[in-house]
Amino acid sequence: MDIKEFLGLQNIDDGLHWGLPVDEHVITPGEFLFGGCGLGAAICAMEHASKRPAIWATAQYLSYAKVGSTLEIDVDLVVEGGHVTQARALGHVGDREVLTVNAALGTNEFDLGGVWVEPPVVPPPDECAPRHVPVHVENSIFHNVETRLIWGRNYDELDGTPGSPVTALWARLPGHLTPSAGLLAIYGDYLTGGVASAVGRQTMGRSLDNTIRMVEIEETEWVLCEMRLDALVNGYAQGIAYLWSEKGTLLATASQSLTVKLWS
Repeated sequence: MDIKEFLGLQNIDDGLHWGLPVDEHVITPGEFLFGGCGLGAAICAMEHASKRPAIWATAQYLSYAKVGSTLEIDVDLVVEGGHVTQARALGHVGDREVLTVNAALGTNEFDLGGVWVEPPVVPPPDECAPRHVPVHVENSIFHNVETRLIWGRNYDELDGTPGSPVTALWARLPGHLTPSAGLLAIYGDYLTGGVASAVGRQTMGRSLDNTIRMVEIEETEWVLCEMRLDALVNGYAQGIAYLWSEKGTLLATASQSLTVKLWS
């Protein structure tokens, strides 16, 4: 299974127009499209249209796509250079804009380089307990992504006391999907769950933006999501996630800003 198949992304006609049915497996507990799934779908569409892999992509969320609707994605290859394509994708439901995604796609051979961050030392997935998914979030993306908690707290462990702003979990989708930019965009949006562990209360985060920056693709069944919240002030939070393979290869980094409310 590839990421387009998991999402249910459908090419409508010429590779520039796509449809994403907003079903339960791609929604938040609030019954609207999960931001990472929207960004992932737009990346898939732009990679297909440009025939180039994503280097970087960022989404601005303007509205909500409710469960039962279809998100239409229109791709515009704005500039096609020798190595890089600059592209834009607009996601809408009818005439209502839901998200805008800007991206750069391409490849460029260069002999110099390196990775200057180190993967955390953590136990392997089979030594970590499954992350508990409470009943009120079962009919959502969180029921379809298997996660195993490394650092942080489950929902039933939130007792009102503050915790660490650094959380980590292992994540995988059914069918052992090869990690792609579209798939990693979904995992990057798990940063929203780190807020609850940090403040010790059940919170709901809604993404204002979402950015994925690709480093290297490597075959891996599980992806290690190391998430660091930088701040939560006046109801707005921001942070960064490092996405690692089981071998310790940095696959991508993700960052976002979000509004935070207490879950009632």
